[in-house]
Amino acid sequence: MNLFDVYPLFDITPVRALGSKVWDANGIEYLDLYGGHAVISIGHSHPHYVQRLTEQLNKIGFYSNSVKIPQQQELADKLGQLSGYPDYQFFLINSGAEANENALKLASFHTGRKKVISFSKSFHGRTSAVVAATDDPSLIAPVNETENILFLPFNDSAAVEEALATHEVAAILVEGIQGVGGVNIPTAQFLQDLEKLAKKHGALLILDEIQSGYGRSGKFFAHQHAGIRPDLITIAKGMGNGFPVAGVLISPEIKAKHGMLGTTFGGNYLACAASLAVLEVMEQENLIENAATMGNYLIEKAKTLPGVREVRGQGLMVGIELEQPCAPLRKALLDEYRIFTGSASNKNTIRILPALNVTQVELYRFLEAFAELVSR
Repeated sequence: MNLFDVYPLFDITPVRALGSKVWDANGIEYLDLYGGHAVISIGHSHPHYVQRLTEQLNKIGFYSNSVKIPQQQELADKLGQLSGYPDYQFFLINSGAEANENALKLASFHTGRKKVISFSKSFHGRTSAVVAATDDPSLIAPVNETENILFLPFNDSAAVEEALATHEVAAILVEGIQGVGGVNIPTAQFLQDLEKLAKKHGALLILDEIQSGYGRSGKFFAHQHAGIRPDLITIAKGMGNGFPVAGVLISPEIKAKHGMLGTTFGGNYLACAASLAVLEVMEQENLIENAATMGNYLIEKAKTLPGVREVRGQGLMVGIELEQPCAPLRKALLDEYRIFTGSASNKNTIRILPALNVTQVELYRFLEAFAELVSR
C-alpha cells in the first residue's frame, strides 16, 4: 500500500531531537526554528515531558470518556490558573480543526443561528465547517461549500458591524495572529471592536489561538495583548508539544447539555500527561517571558537584515517578508546552514516559530545565515 501523496517532502528523516536541535538518519544536526508548525513549545524531548508521559503510560494509556479521568480536571485547573481563565469551562479534543469545529457548533447551539464571520487570509483547519471558513478556495471541496460563511476584510470593524446588523450571525471567528496567512496581527482596536459588536448583536466571539496561543506571543494568549475576553477560545499545537491534543475554553454563560459535544480520544490519559508537562515546564522555566524577550530580539534584529520588506510578529511568532519569493532562501537555509524555517500563503514571507525556550545564540545563528545568503 502506498501513502497518499499529501505534502511535498524534504529529503530529511529526523530520528532524534533535543531542545531546538534535530538529527537526521545520517547524523546531521539541524536547528529547528519552525517546530513542526509551532507545535514544539517546550523543546523536543524535554526530560520532564518524557518522564510525565512514560510514568503515565506505565500506569494506563487509554480509557473512554465514559469513566472519570481525574487528570482532565487537573489539566483544566492548571490551564485556568496560567491562562487567566479559571472561571471558563473546558472541552478536550484532539486537533485544532476539531477545536474550531466544536466552537462553531457551540456558538450555533447557543445562538440558534447559522452564519459565521471569517476574515481574509484566514486559516482555521481542513475539516467540514472550518475549511469553509478558511480563505483558500483550493482547500474547499464541493461538500464543504456553504453560504453560511461571510468573508470580510481583516481589521475592518465597519464591515463587521454591517454584517452583524442582519442578526443572522452566530459567531465571529478570528485568529489571535494569522499564521498561515503570513503572520498578520489584528490591531488591539479591531479585537476590542469585535468583542463589543458581538455582544451588541447577540453573536459569540471565537478566538482561534491554535497557533498563536500557549505563550507564543509573549502572553498566554495573543488576544490578551488587546485586553479582551472572548466567548470561546480554541487551542492545540503547542498544547501537547507534539502529542495530539486540543481544547476549547468556553464562557460560563454557555450552558452544557449532554449530547451537544462528544469525543472518543479527547482528554485521554496520555494527552493530559503531555499537556500538564507543557504547562509545568512553561511555569517553572518562565517560557512566556522568554518568548517575549527572544521575540523582541529577533524582530528588532530581523528589521535590519538586507532584502527585508517588513517584519511582523509578537513574541516568537514572527513573519519576515522579503522583496521576492522566499522559497530559494528557505531552501538554502536548510541545505547549506541546516536551519528549518516555515512558509506562508504569502510567498514572500518566512515564518519563524521556534520552541519557547530558544536561546539568543540559536536565533543569532539564523540571523547570521540569513544575512550571508542575502548578501551573495
